[in-house]
Amino acid sequence: MTTAPIIEQRSIPVVSTDSVIEIEHLYKTFGDNTVLADFSLVLRKGENVAVLGKSGSGKSVLIKCIIGLMRADKGSIRLLGQDIDNLDHQELDEIRSRVGFLFQSNALYDSMTVRENLEFPLRRHWIKMTSAEQDAKVLEVLSNVGLAHAVDMMPAELSGGMRKRIALARTLILDPEIIFYDEPTTGLDPITGKGISKLIREMGEKYNTSALIISHDMNCIRMTADRIIMLIDGTCYAQGSYEELKLNNDPKVKQFFE
Repeated sequence: MTTAPIIEQRSIPVVSTDSVIEIEHLYKTFGDNTVLADFSLVLRKGENVAVLGKSGSGKSVLIKCIIGLMRADKGSIRLLGQDIDNLDHQELDEIRSRVGFLFQSNALYDSMTVRENLEFPLRRHWIKMTSAEQDAKVLEVLSNVGLAHAVDMMPAELSGGMRKRIALARTLILDPEIIFYDEPTTGLDPITGKGISKLIREMGEKYNTSALIISHDMNCIRMTADRIIMLIDGTCYAQGSYEELKLNNDPKVKQFFE
């Protein structure tokens, strides 16, 4: 009989000098609904961490708190060495420019070509580049996701998997230090989803990014995550690798792996 490993539960992470996100004792409530209750997490440089929990468990609220779109009731968040609660609007914008987002909906501009979609963040953040440098950067990130040939196509001409790859290329074009992935494989068939999961891993290694991945797709989590955080009852209920958690006999953990 296989003995399940001991998984650290309700743990407070030890802050490391190589951490890019440090969350300690975070609380967030909406009326009588407590979404985050003494939640703590550390994301280290170069690490992929998946946050796994049921719908409505607080995963999206967590991301909004991390990037300063929502203020927690109590606790501390340090993003890339900065205390989020102490930043003004301009400072928040500056630190957000170092963070990339891959939205569930892709959020591509339908009226723009692929090239224009990728150029937009460069203009939005006033990146100083010549036209030739900008063109080279666009083609570089498109080549890395295998879609250099689609540079002048419109989003409507692309398949779901291609749009996801373009959205990832747009995220990478600013060379982010951290990428937040919001349900990156939702709406994709299993084969395409597997390809996107593989690409997330490959691009993380190529660009040396850290990643926080929100997903219900256990195959995606298995392929992409170095470590999984179980967000249950508002807490960091358990954490470990996919294989470690799969062997955990706690019913609250086991239900995700059945």
